[in-house]
Amino acid sequence: MFATLNERLEKIVNSIKGRAIISETDVDFTMREIRIALLEADVALQVVKSFTSNIKNNIIGKEVLQSIKPDQMIIKLVQDELTNILGANNEPLKIKKTGLTKILFCGLQGSGKTTTIAKLANHIKKESKKKILLVSADIYRPAAQEQLQILSKQVGVDFYNHDNCKSVETITSDSINYAKKNLFDIILFDTAGRQVIDKLMMAELKLIFEKLQPQETILVADSLTGQDAANISKSFTEAVNITGSILTRVDGDGRGGAALSIKSITGAPIKFIGTGEKIEQLEAFYPDRIANRILGMGDIVSLVEKAAENIDQSEIENLAKKMSKGKFDLEDFSKQLKQMGKMGGVSGIMSMLPGVSKAQKLMAENKISDDVINHQIAIINSMTKKEKLNPDLIKASRKIRISNGSGTRVQHVNKLLKQFLQSQKMMKKMKSMGGGSSPNDFIQKLQGKLPNNFN
Repeated sequence: MFATLNERLEKIVNSIKGRAIISETDVDFTMREIRIALLEADVALQVVKSFTSNIKNNIIGKEVLQSIKPDQMIIKLVQDELTNILGANNEPLKIKKTGLTKILFCGLQGSGKTTTIAKLANHIKKESKKKILLVSADIYRPAAQEQLQILSKQVGVDFYNHDNCKSVETITSDSINYAKKNLFDIILFDTAGRQVIDKLMMAELKLIFEKLQPQETILVADSLTGQDAANISKSFTEAVNITGSILTRVDGDGRGGAALSIKSITGAPIKFIGTGEKIEQLEAFYPDRIANRILGMGDIVSLVEKAAENIDQSEIENLAKKMSKGKFDLEDFSKQLKQMGKMGGVSGIMSMLPGVSKAQKLMAENKISDDVINHQIAIINSMTKKEKLNPDLIKASRKIRISNGSGTRVQHVNKLLKQFLQSQKMMKKMKSMGGGSSPNDFIQKLQGKLPNNFN
């Protein structure tokens, strides 16, 4: 996310680096370039105008035109305005300490609403001991009930089965009574995906809202809609009181226009972002951290938090002991690759490192991707325990068996074994992979562990 904007802003800042002073002409040029960059990122026009106007007023108002480090000044002002426009602070869900908390979800058809509800249920369950009930008032989409029920089982929370009732008013009333009777703490209430131009469907949403009286009304928006997210947000905000939003598919959005538009239009904070298809791929939204990512400064705090959440500390300690004794084997290699996958894969980790655009270019040039990790794990999984402990055993016939079992070719097995030996040597010298390194160093270390491609 924000790859295009990050690259453009980086060029803009570099264009004024090294100047002793910055003139008003320079400011005008820089603001024009920033305006173009934002529009290319599909940010809503009214948001772009407000953004550039606020920065320029701050530059002139603070009399910093004679700054000896104009690039740093521009970066700081852009960073502050990005943080401001994204929402200033992370705002958690309003969950009551006692009694029933009702959270209503709305959004367009295909925005990923139902899956997002399951992701949020999983997030809440991990963060607290609240008793959660999932309810669906989508009476139109075939198998909508079944989808949410399957997801509820996957997450390990309860689902309210209304036996295909066709009245959203009845579903709302009965689910509230059921939740209270069975002492649930939280209802996550799904609604049918609707088109904003459909007046009857929007009227139905108002009815559910009035009947449910939710503590939170969450708009689920697809980040790929870009500038259209502004129009969508406005229509839903006019229908019900939106208290927050969740952006889906941010992993597939290289521009970020939706994120930079939706908060300004709704006036409500972005609470979470969906970073992938898996249930656990939902992140709390921190405006200041996202602003840093946009400007290529990285997000080390989130990376550390993700590592702490997903990496087994005892496994890391055991691995460190084995590495110190030079006993790093293919089983350990496989575990390390799986840990990377839990943290969002190569792309997920890279997106949080400083100089993200450079890191992404290096990844592209060297054909390093999450598919490479999956292929590597498949190859190792096709080995016997003896082969993992002693790779020297793997000769011609074994290589053929391993390649067939993993759906790869013998040359890929050869690459893995060759680079594993390099990695083994490297691991004896490294205390931690990537610690204190630049993205370039990090990529080079990955190259020592991963094959360049699987063509």
